[in-house]
Amino acid sequence: MTRSRNPTEQAIINGLQGGFPLTRQPFRDAGAELGLSEGEIIDAIGGLLEAGRISRFGPLWNAERLGGAVCLCAMAVPPRRIDAVADIVNAHPEVAHNYERAHELNMWFVISAEKPALVAGVIAQIEAETGLKVYPMPKTREFFVGFRVDV
Repeated sequence: MTRSRNPTEQAIINGLQGGFPLTRQPFRDAGAELGLSEGEIIDAIGGLLEAGRISRFGPLWNAERLGGAVCLCAMAVPPRRIDAVADIVNAHPEVAHNYERAHELNMWFVISAEKPALVAGVIAQIEAETGLKVYPMPKTREFFVGFRVDV
């Protein structure tokens, strides 16, 4: 069964992927660009988060430019444990972008930490909590790929 699409939700998701106003009243200004009031856009974003239609709403910081570090990591998780391990991994505030893959290394996630030395600490904690090896894959070269998903 296909869920009907809400035009307001679609307008917000599609309209805000390219940026968010950096003004004194950003929700008012973002809403005005989309034909919505400040309250409507705040309520709609809250509803999207609460319903799990979006996983987060907020800025993407360039941790490295701020003196921190980012590291792609992978794990080989027994299929029967994938949900439990995902919950453990995702409980770390430094973890984002956690995905299951059809591969021996079937869980991939990104650690973004305030200081480079903290990445190793988060990895060690995840290994201790799960009993599984984390394979860090630090970035050696950066590529920018614009990505946008219209709904």
